[in-house]
Amino acid sequence: MMGDLIERMRAYLGAWKGHAIVFKGVGAVKFGTPRLHHFIGTMITRRTALVSLASLLAAPLAAGAQQPSKTWRVGFLSGGGRAPDGAPPLSLRQALRDLGYVEQQNVVYLARWADAKRELLPGLAAELVGLKVDIIVTAGGPASAAAKQATSSIPIVLALVGDADGIGLIESLARPGANVTGVTDQSVELSAKRLELLKEAVPKASRIAVLWNADDRGMTLRYREVEKAAHVLRVTVQPLGVREPNDFDTAFSAMTANRPDGLFLVTDALTALNRKRVIEFAHVHRIPAMYEYGSLVQEGGLMSYGANQDDNYRVAASYVDRIFKGAAPGLLPVERPSRYYLTINLKTAKELGLTIPPSLLLRADQVIE
Repeated sequence: MMGDLIERMRAYLGAWKGHAIVFKGVGAVKFGTPRLHHFIGTMITRRTALVSLASLLAAPLAAGAQQPSKTWRVGFLSGGGRAPDGAPPLSLRQALRDLGYVEQQNVVYLARWADAKRELLPGLAAELVGLKVDIIVTAGGPASAAAKQATSSIPIVLALVGDADGIGLIESLARPGANVTGVTDQSVELSAKRLELLKEAVPKASRIAVLWNADDRGMTLRYREVEKAAHVLRVTVQPLGVREPNDFDTAFSAMTANRPDGLFLVTDALTALNRKRVIEFAHVHRIPAMYEYGSLVQEGGLMSYGANQDDNYRVAASYVDRIFKGAAPGLLPVERPSRYYLTINLKTAKELGLTIPPSLLLRADQVIE
C-alpha cells in the first residue's frame, strides 16, 4: 500500500518535469528528477510512520478513557436509629462529595441500622460484607466490633466511637493494625470533665444521677470514671443502669422517689433513642442535666461538652478517601477530635430556675438563648 502511494505521486509529478519546487530546509528540487522522487518517498514514509506510531500510542489511552470509572460501594453500620431517608449521615456524604465522590456517578451508599438492638449488629455487618462493599464506616462501639468480627479484609473506618483503644477495637492510636482506623475520642477521660462542669453549673449539688447502658462495656467504663470523679468532687452518685427501653421508666421512678441535684446522661445507641424522654423528664422535674453532644442541648437539654459529630464524620470521610487511593487502614494513625465544645442552653436554665455562673458562660463555645 505504501509503495502504490509513492508510485502514484511520482507519476503525477512526472507531468511537471522541468519545473521546480522549493522545500524549506532543502532548497529547489526539479520535477521529474530522481532527487524529488526520493525526497517525496522519504517524506511520505516518515509521515506515515509517525502517524501510525501516534495512532498506536493513542489507542490504549482512548480505550482507557472509554472505560467506565469505578463505582465505590460505601457501607455504613450504626447501632442507633435509622435516619428518615435511610442514608448515612449527610455530613459524611457531603464531605465525600467534596472529595469527588458523587452519588449516582462514582459512589453508592448502603446503610444498616440496629435501632439499639445490638443483637442485630452481627447479622447487619455480615449483610454489608455480602453486598461486597469497599469500606464500612461505623457509628458506635458495638457496631464497630460487629464489623471487625464480620471481616478482616474490608477496611473499617470509625466515625463515632469512644475509646477505641480501651475497648479493644485497635492496637494503638499510632498503629491501629488489622483493617481498622478512623477517629475516636477519649470518652472515659471526658466523663470526669463533664461531671466537673455540671458541678460548676450547680455548685450546691451533692447527689448526681448517672444514666447509662449497663450492657455496653464502653458506657460502663465511662460510668466508672464518673464514680472516681465524684469522689474527688465530694458528690454522691446515684447509679441508674438501663438495658432496654422499659428500664427508663424504672430509672425515672427512682429519681422521682429520690430526686437528684443533677443528671448525667452517658450517650450510646440506647440512651440516644430515648433521649427525648430523658430531656422531658429532667425538664418537668427541674433537674439540671449534662449531656455528651450539643445536638441534645439543641433539643432542650441544659448543657453538653463533647466533640462535634459532623466534624467526626468529615474526618472519617478523609480516611475513606485515603483508603480508596491506596492507603492501608492498619497503618493510618487513628485521630482524636481536634476540639471539644461546651454548649449551654440559657432558655432551659431559666425554665429550671438555675443561674449559670458567669465564669462558665464565658467559657462556653455556644450559648442558646
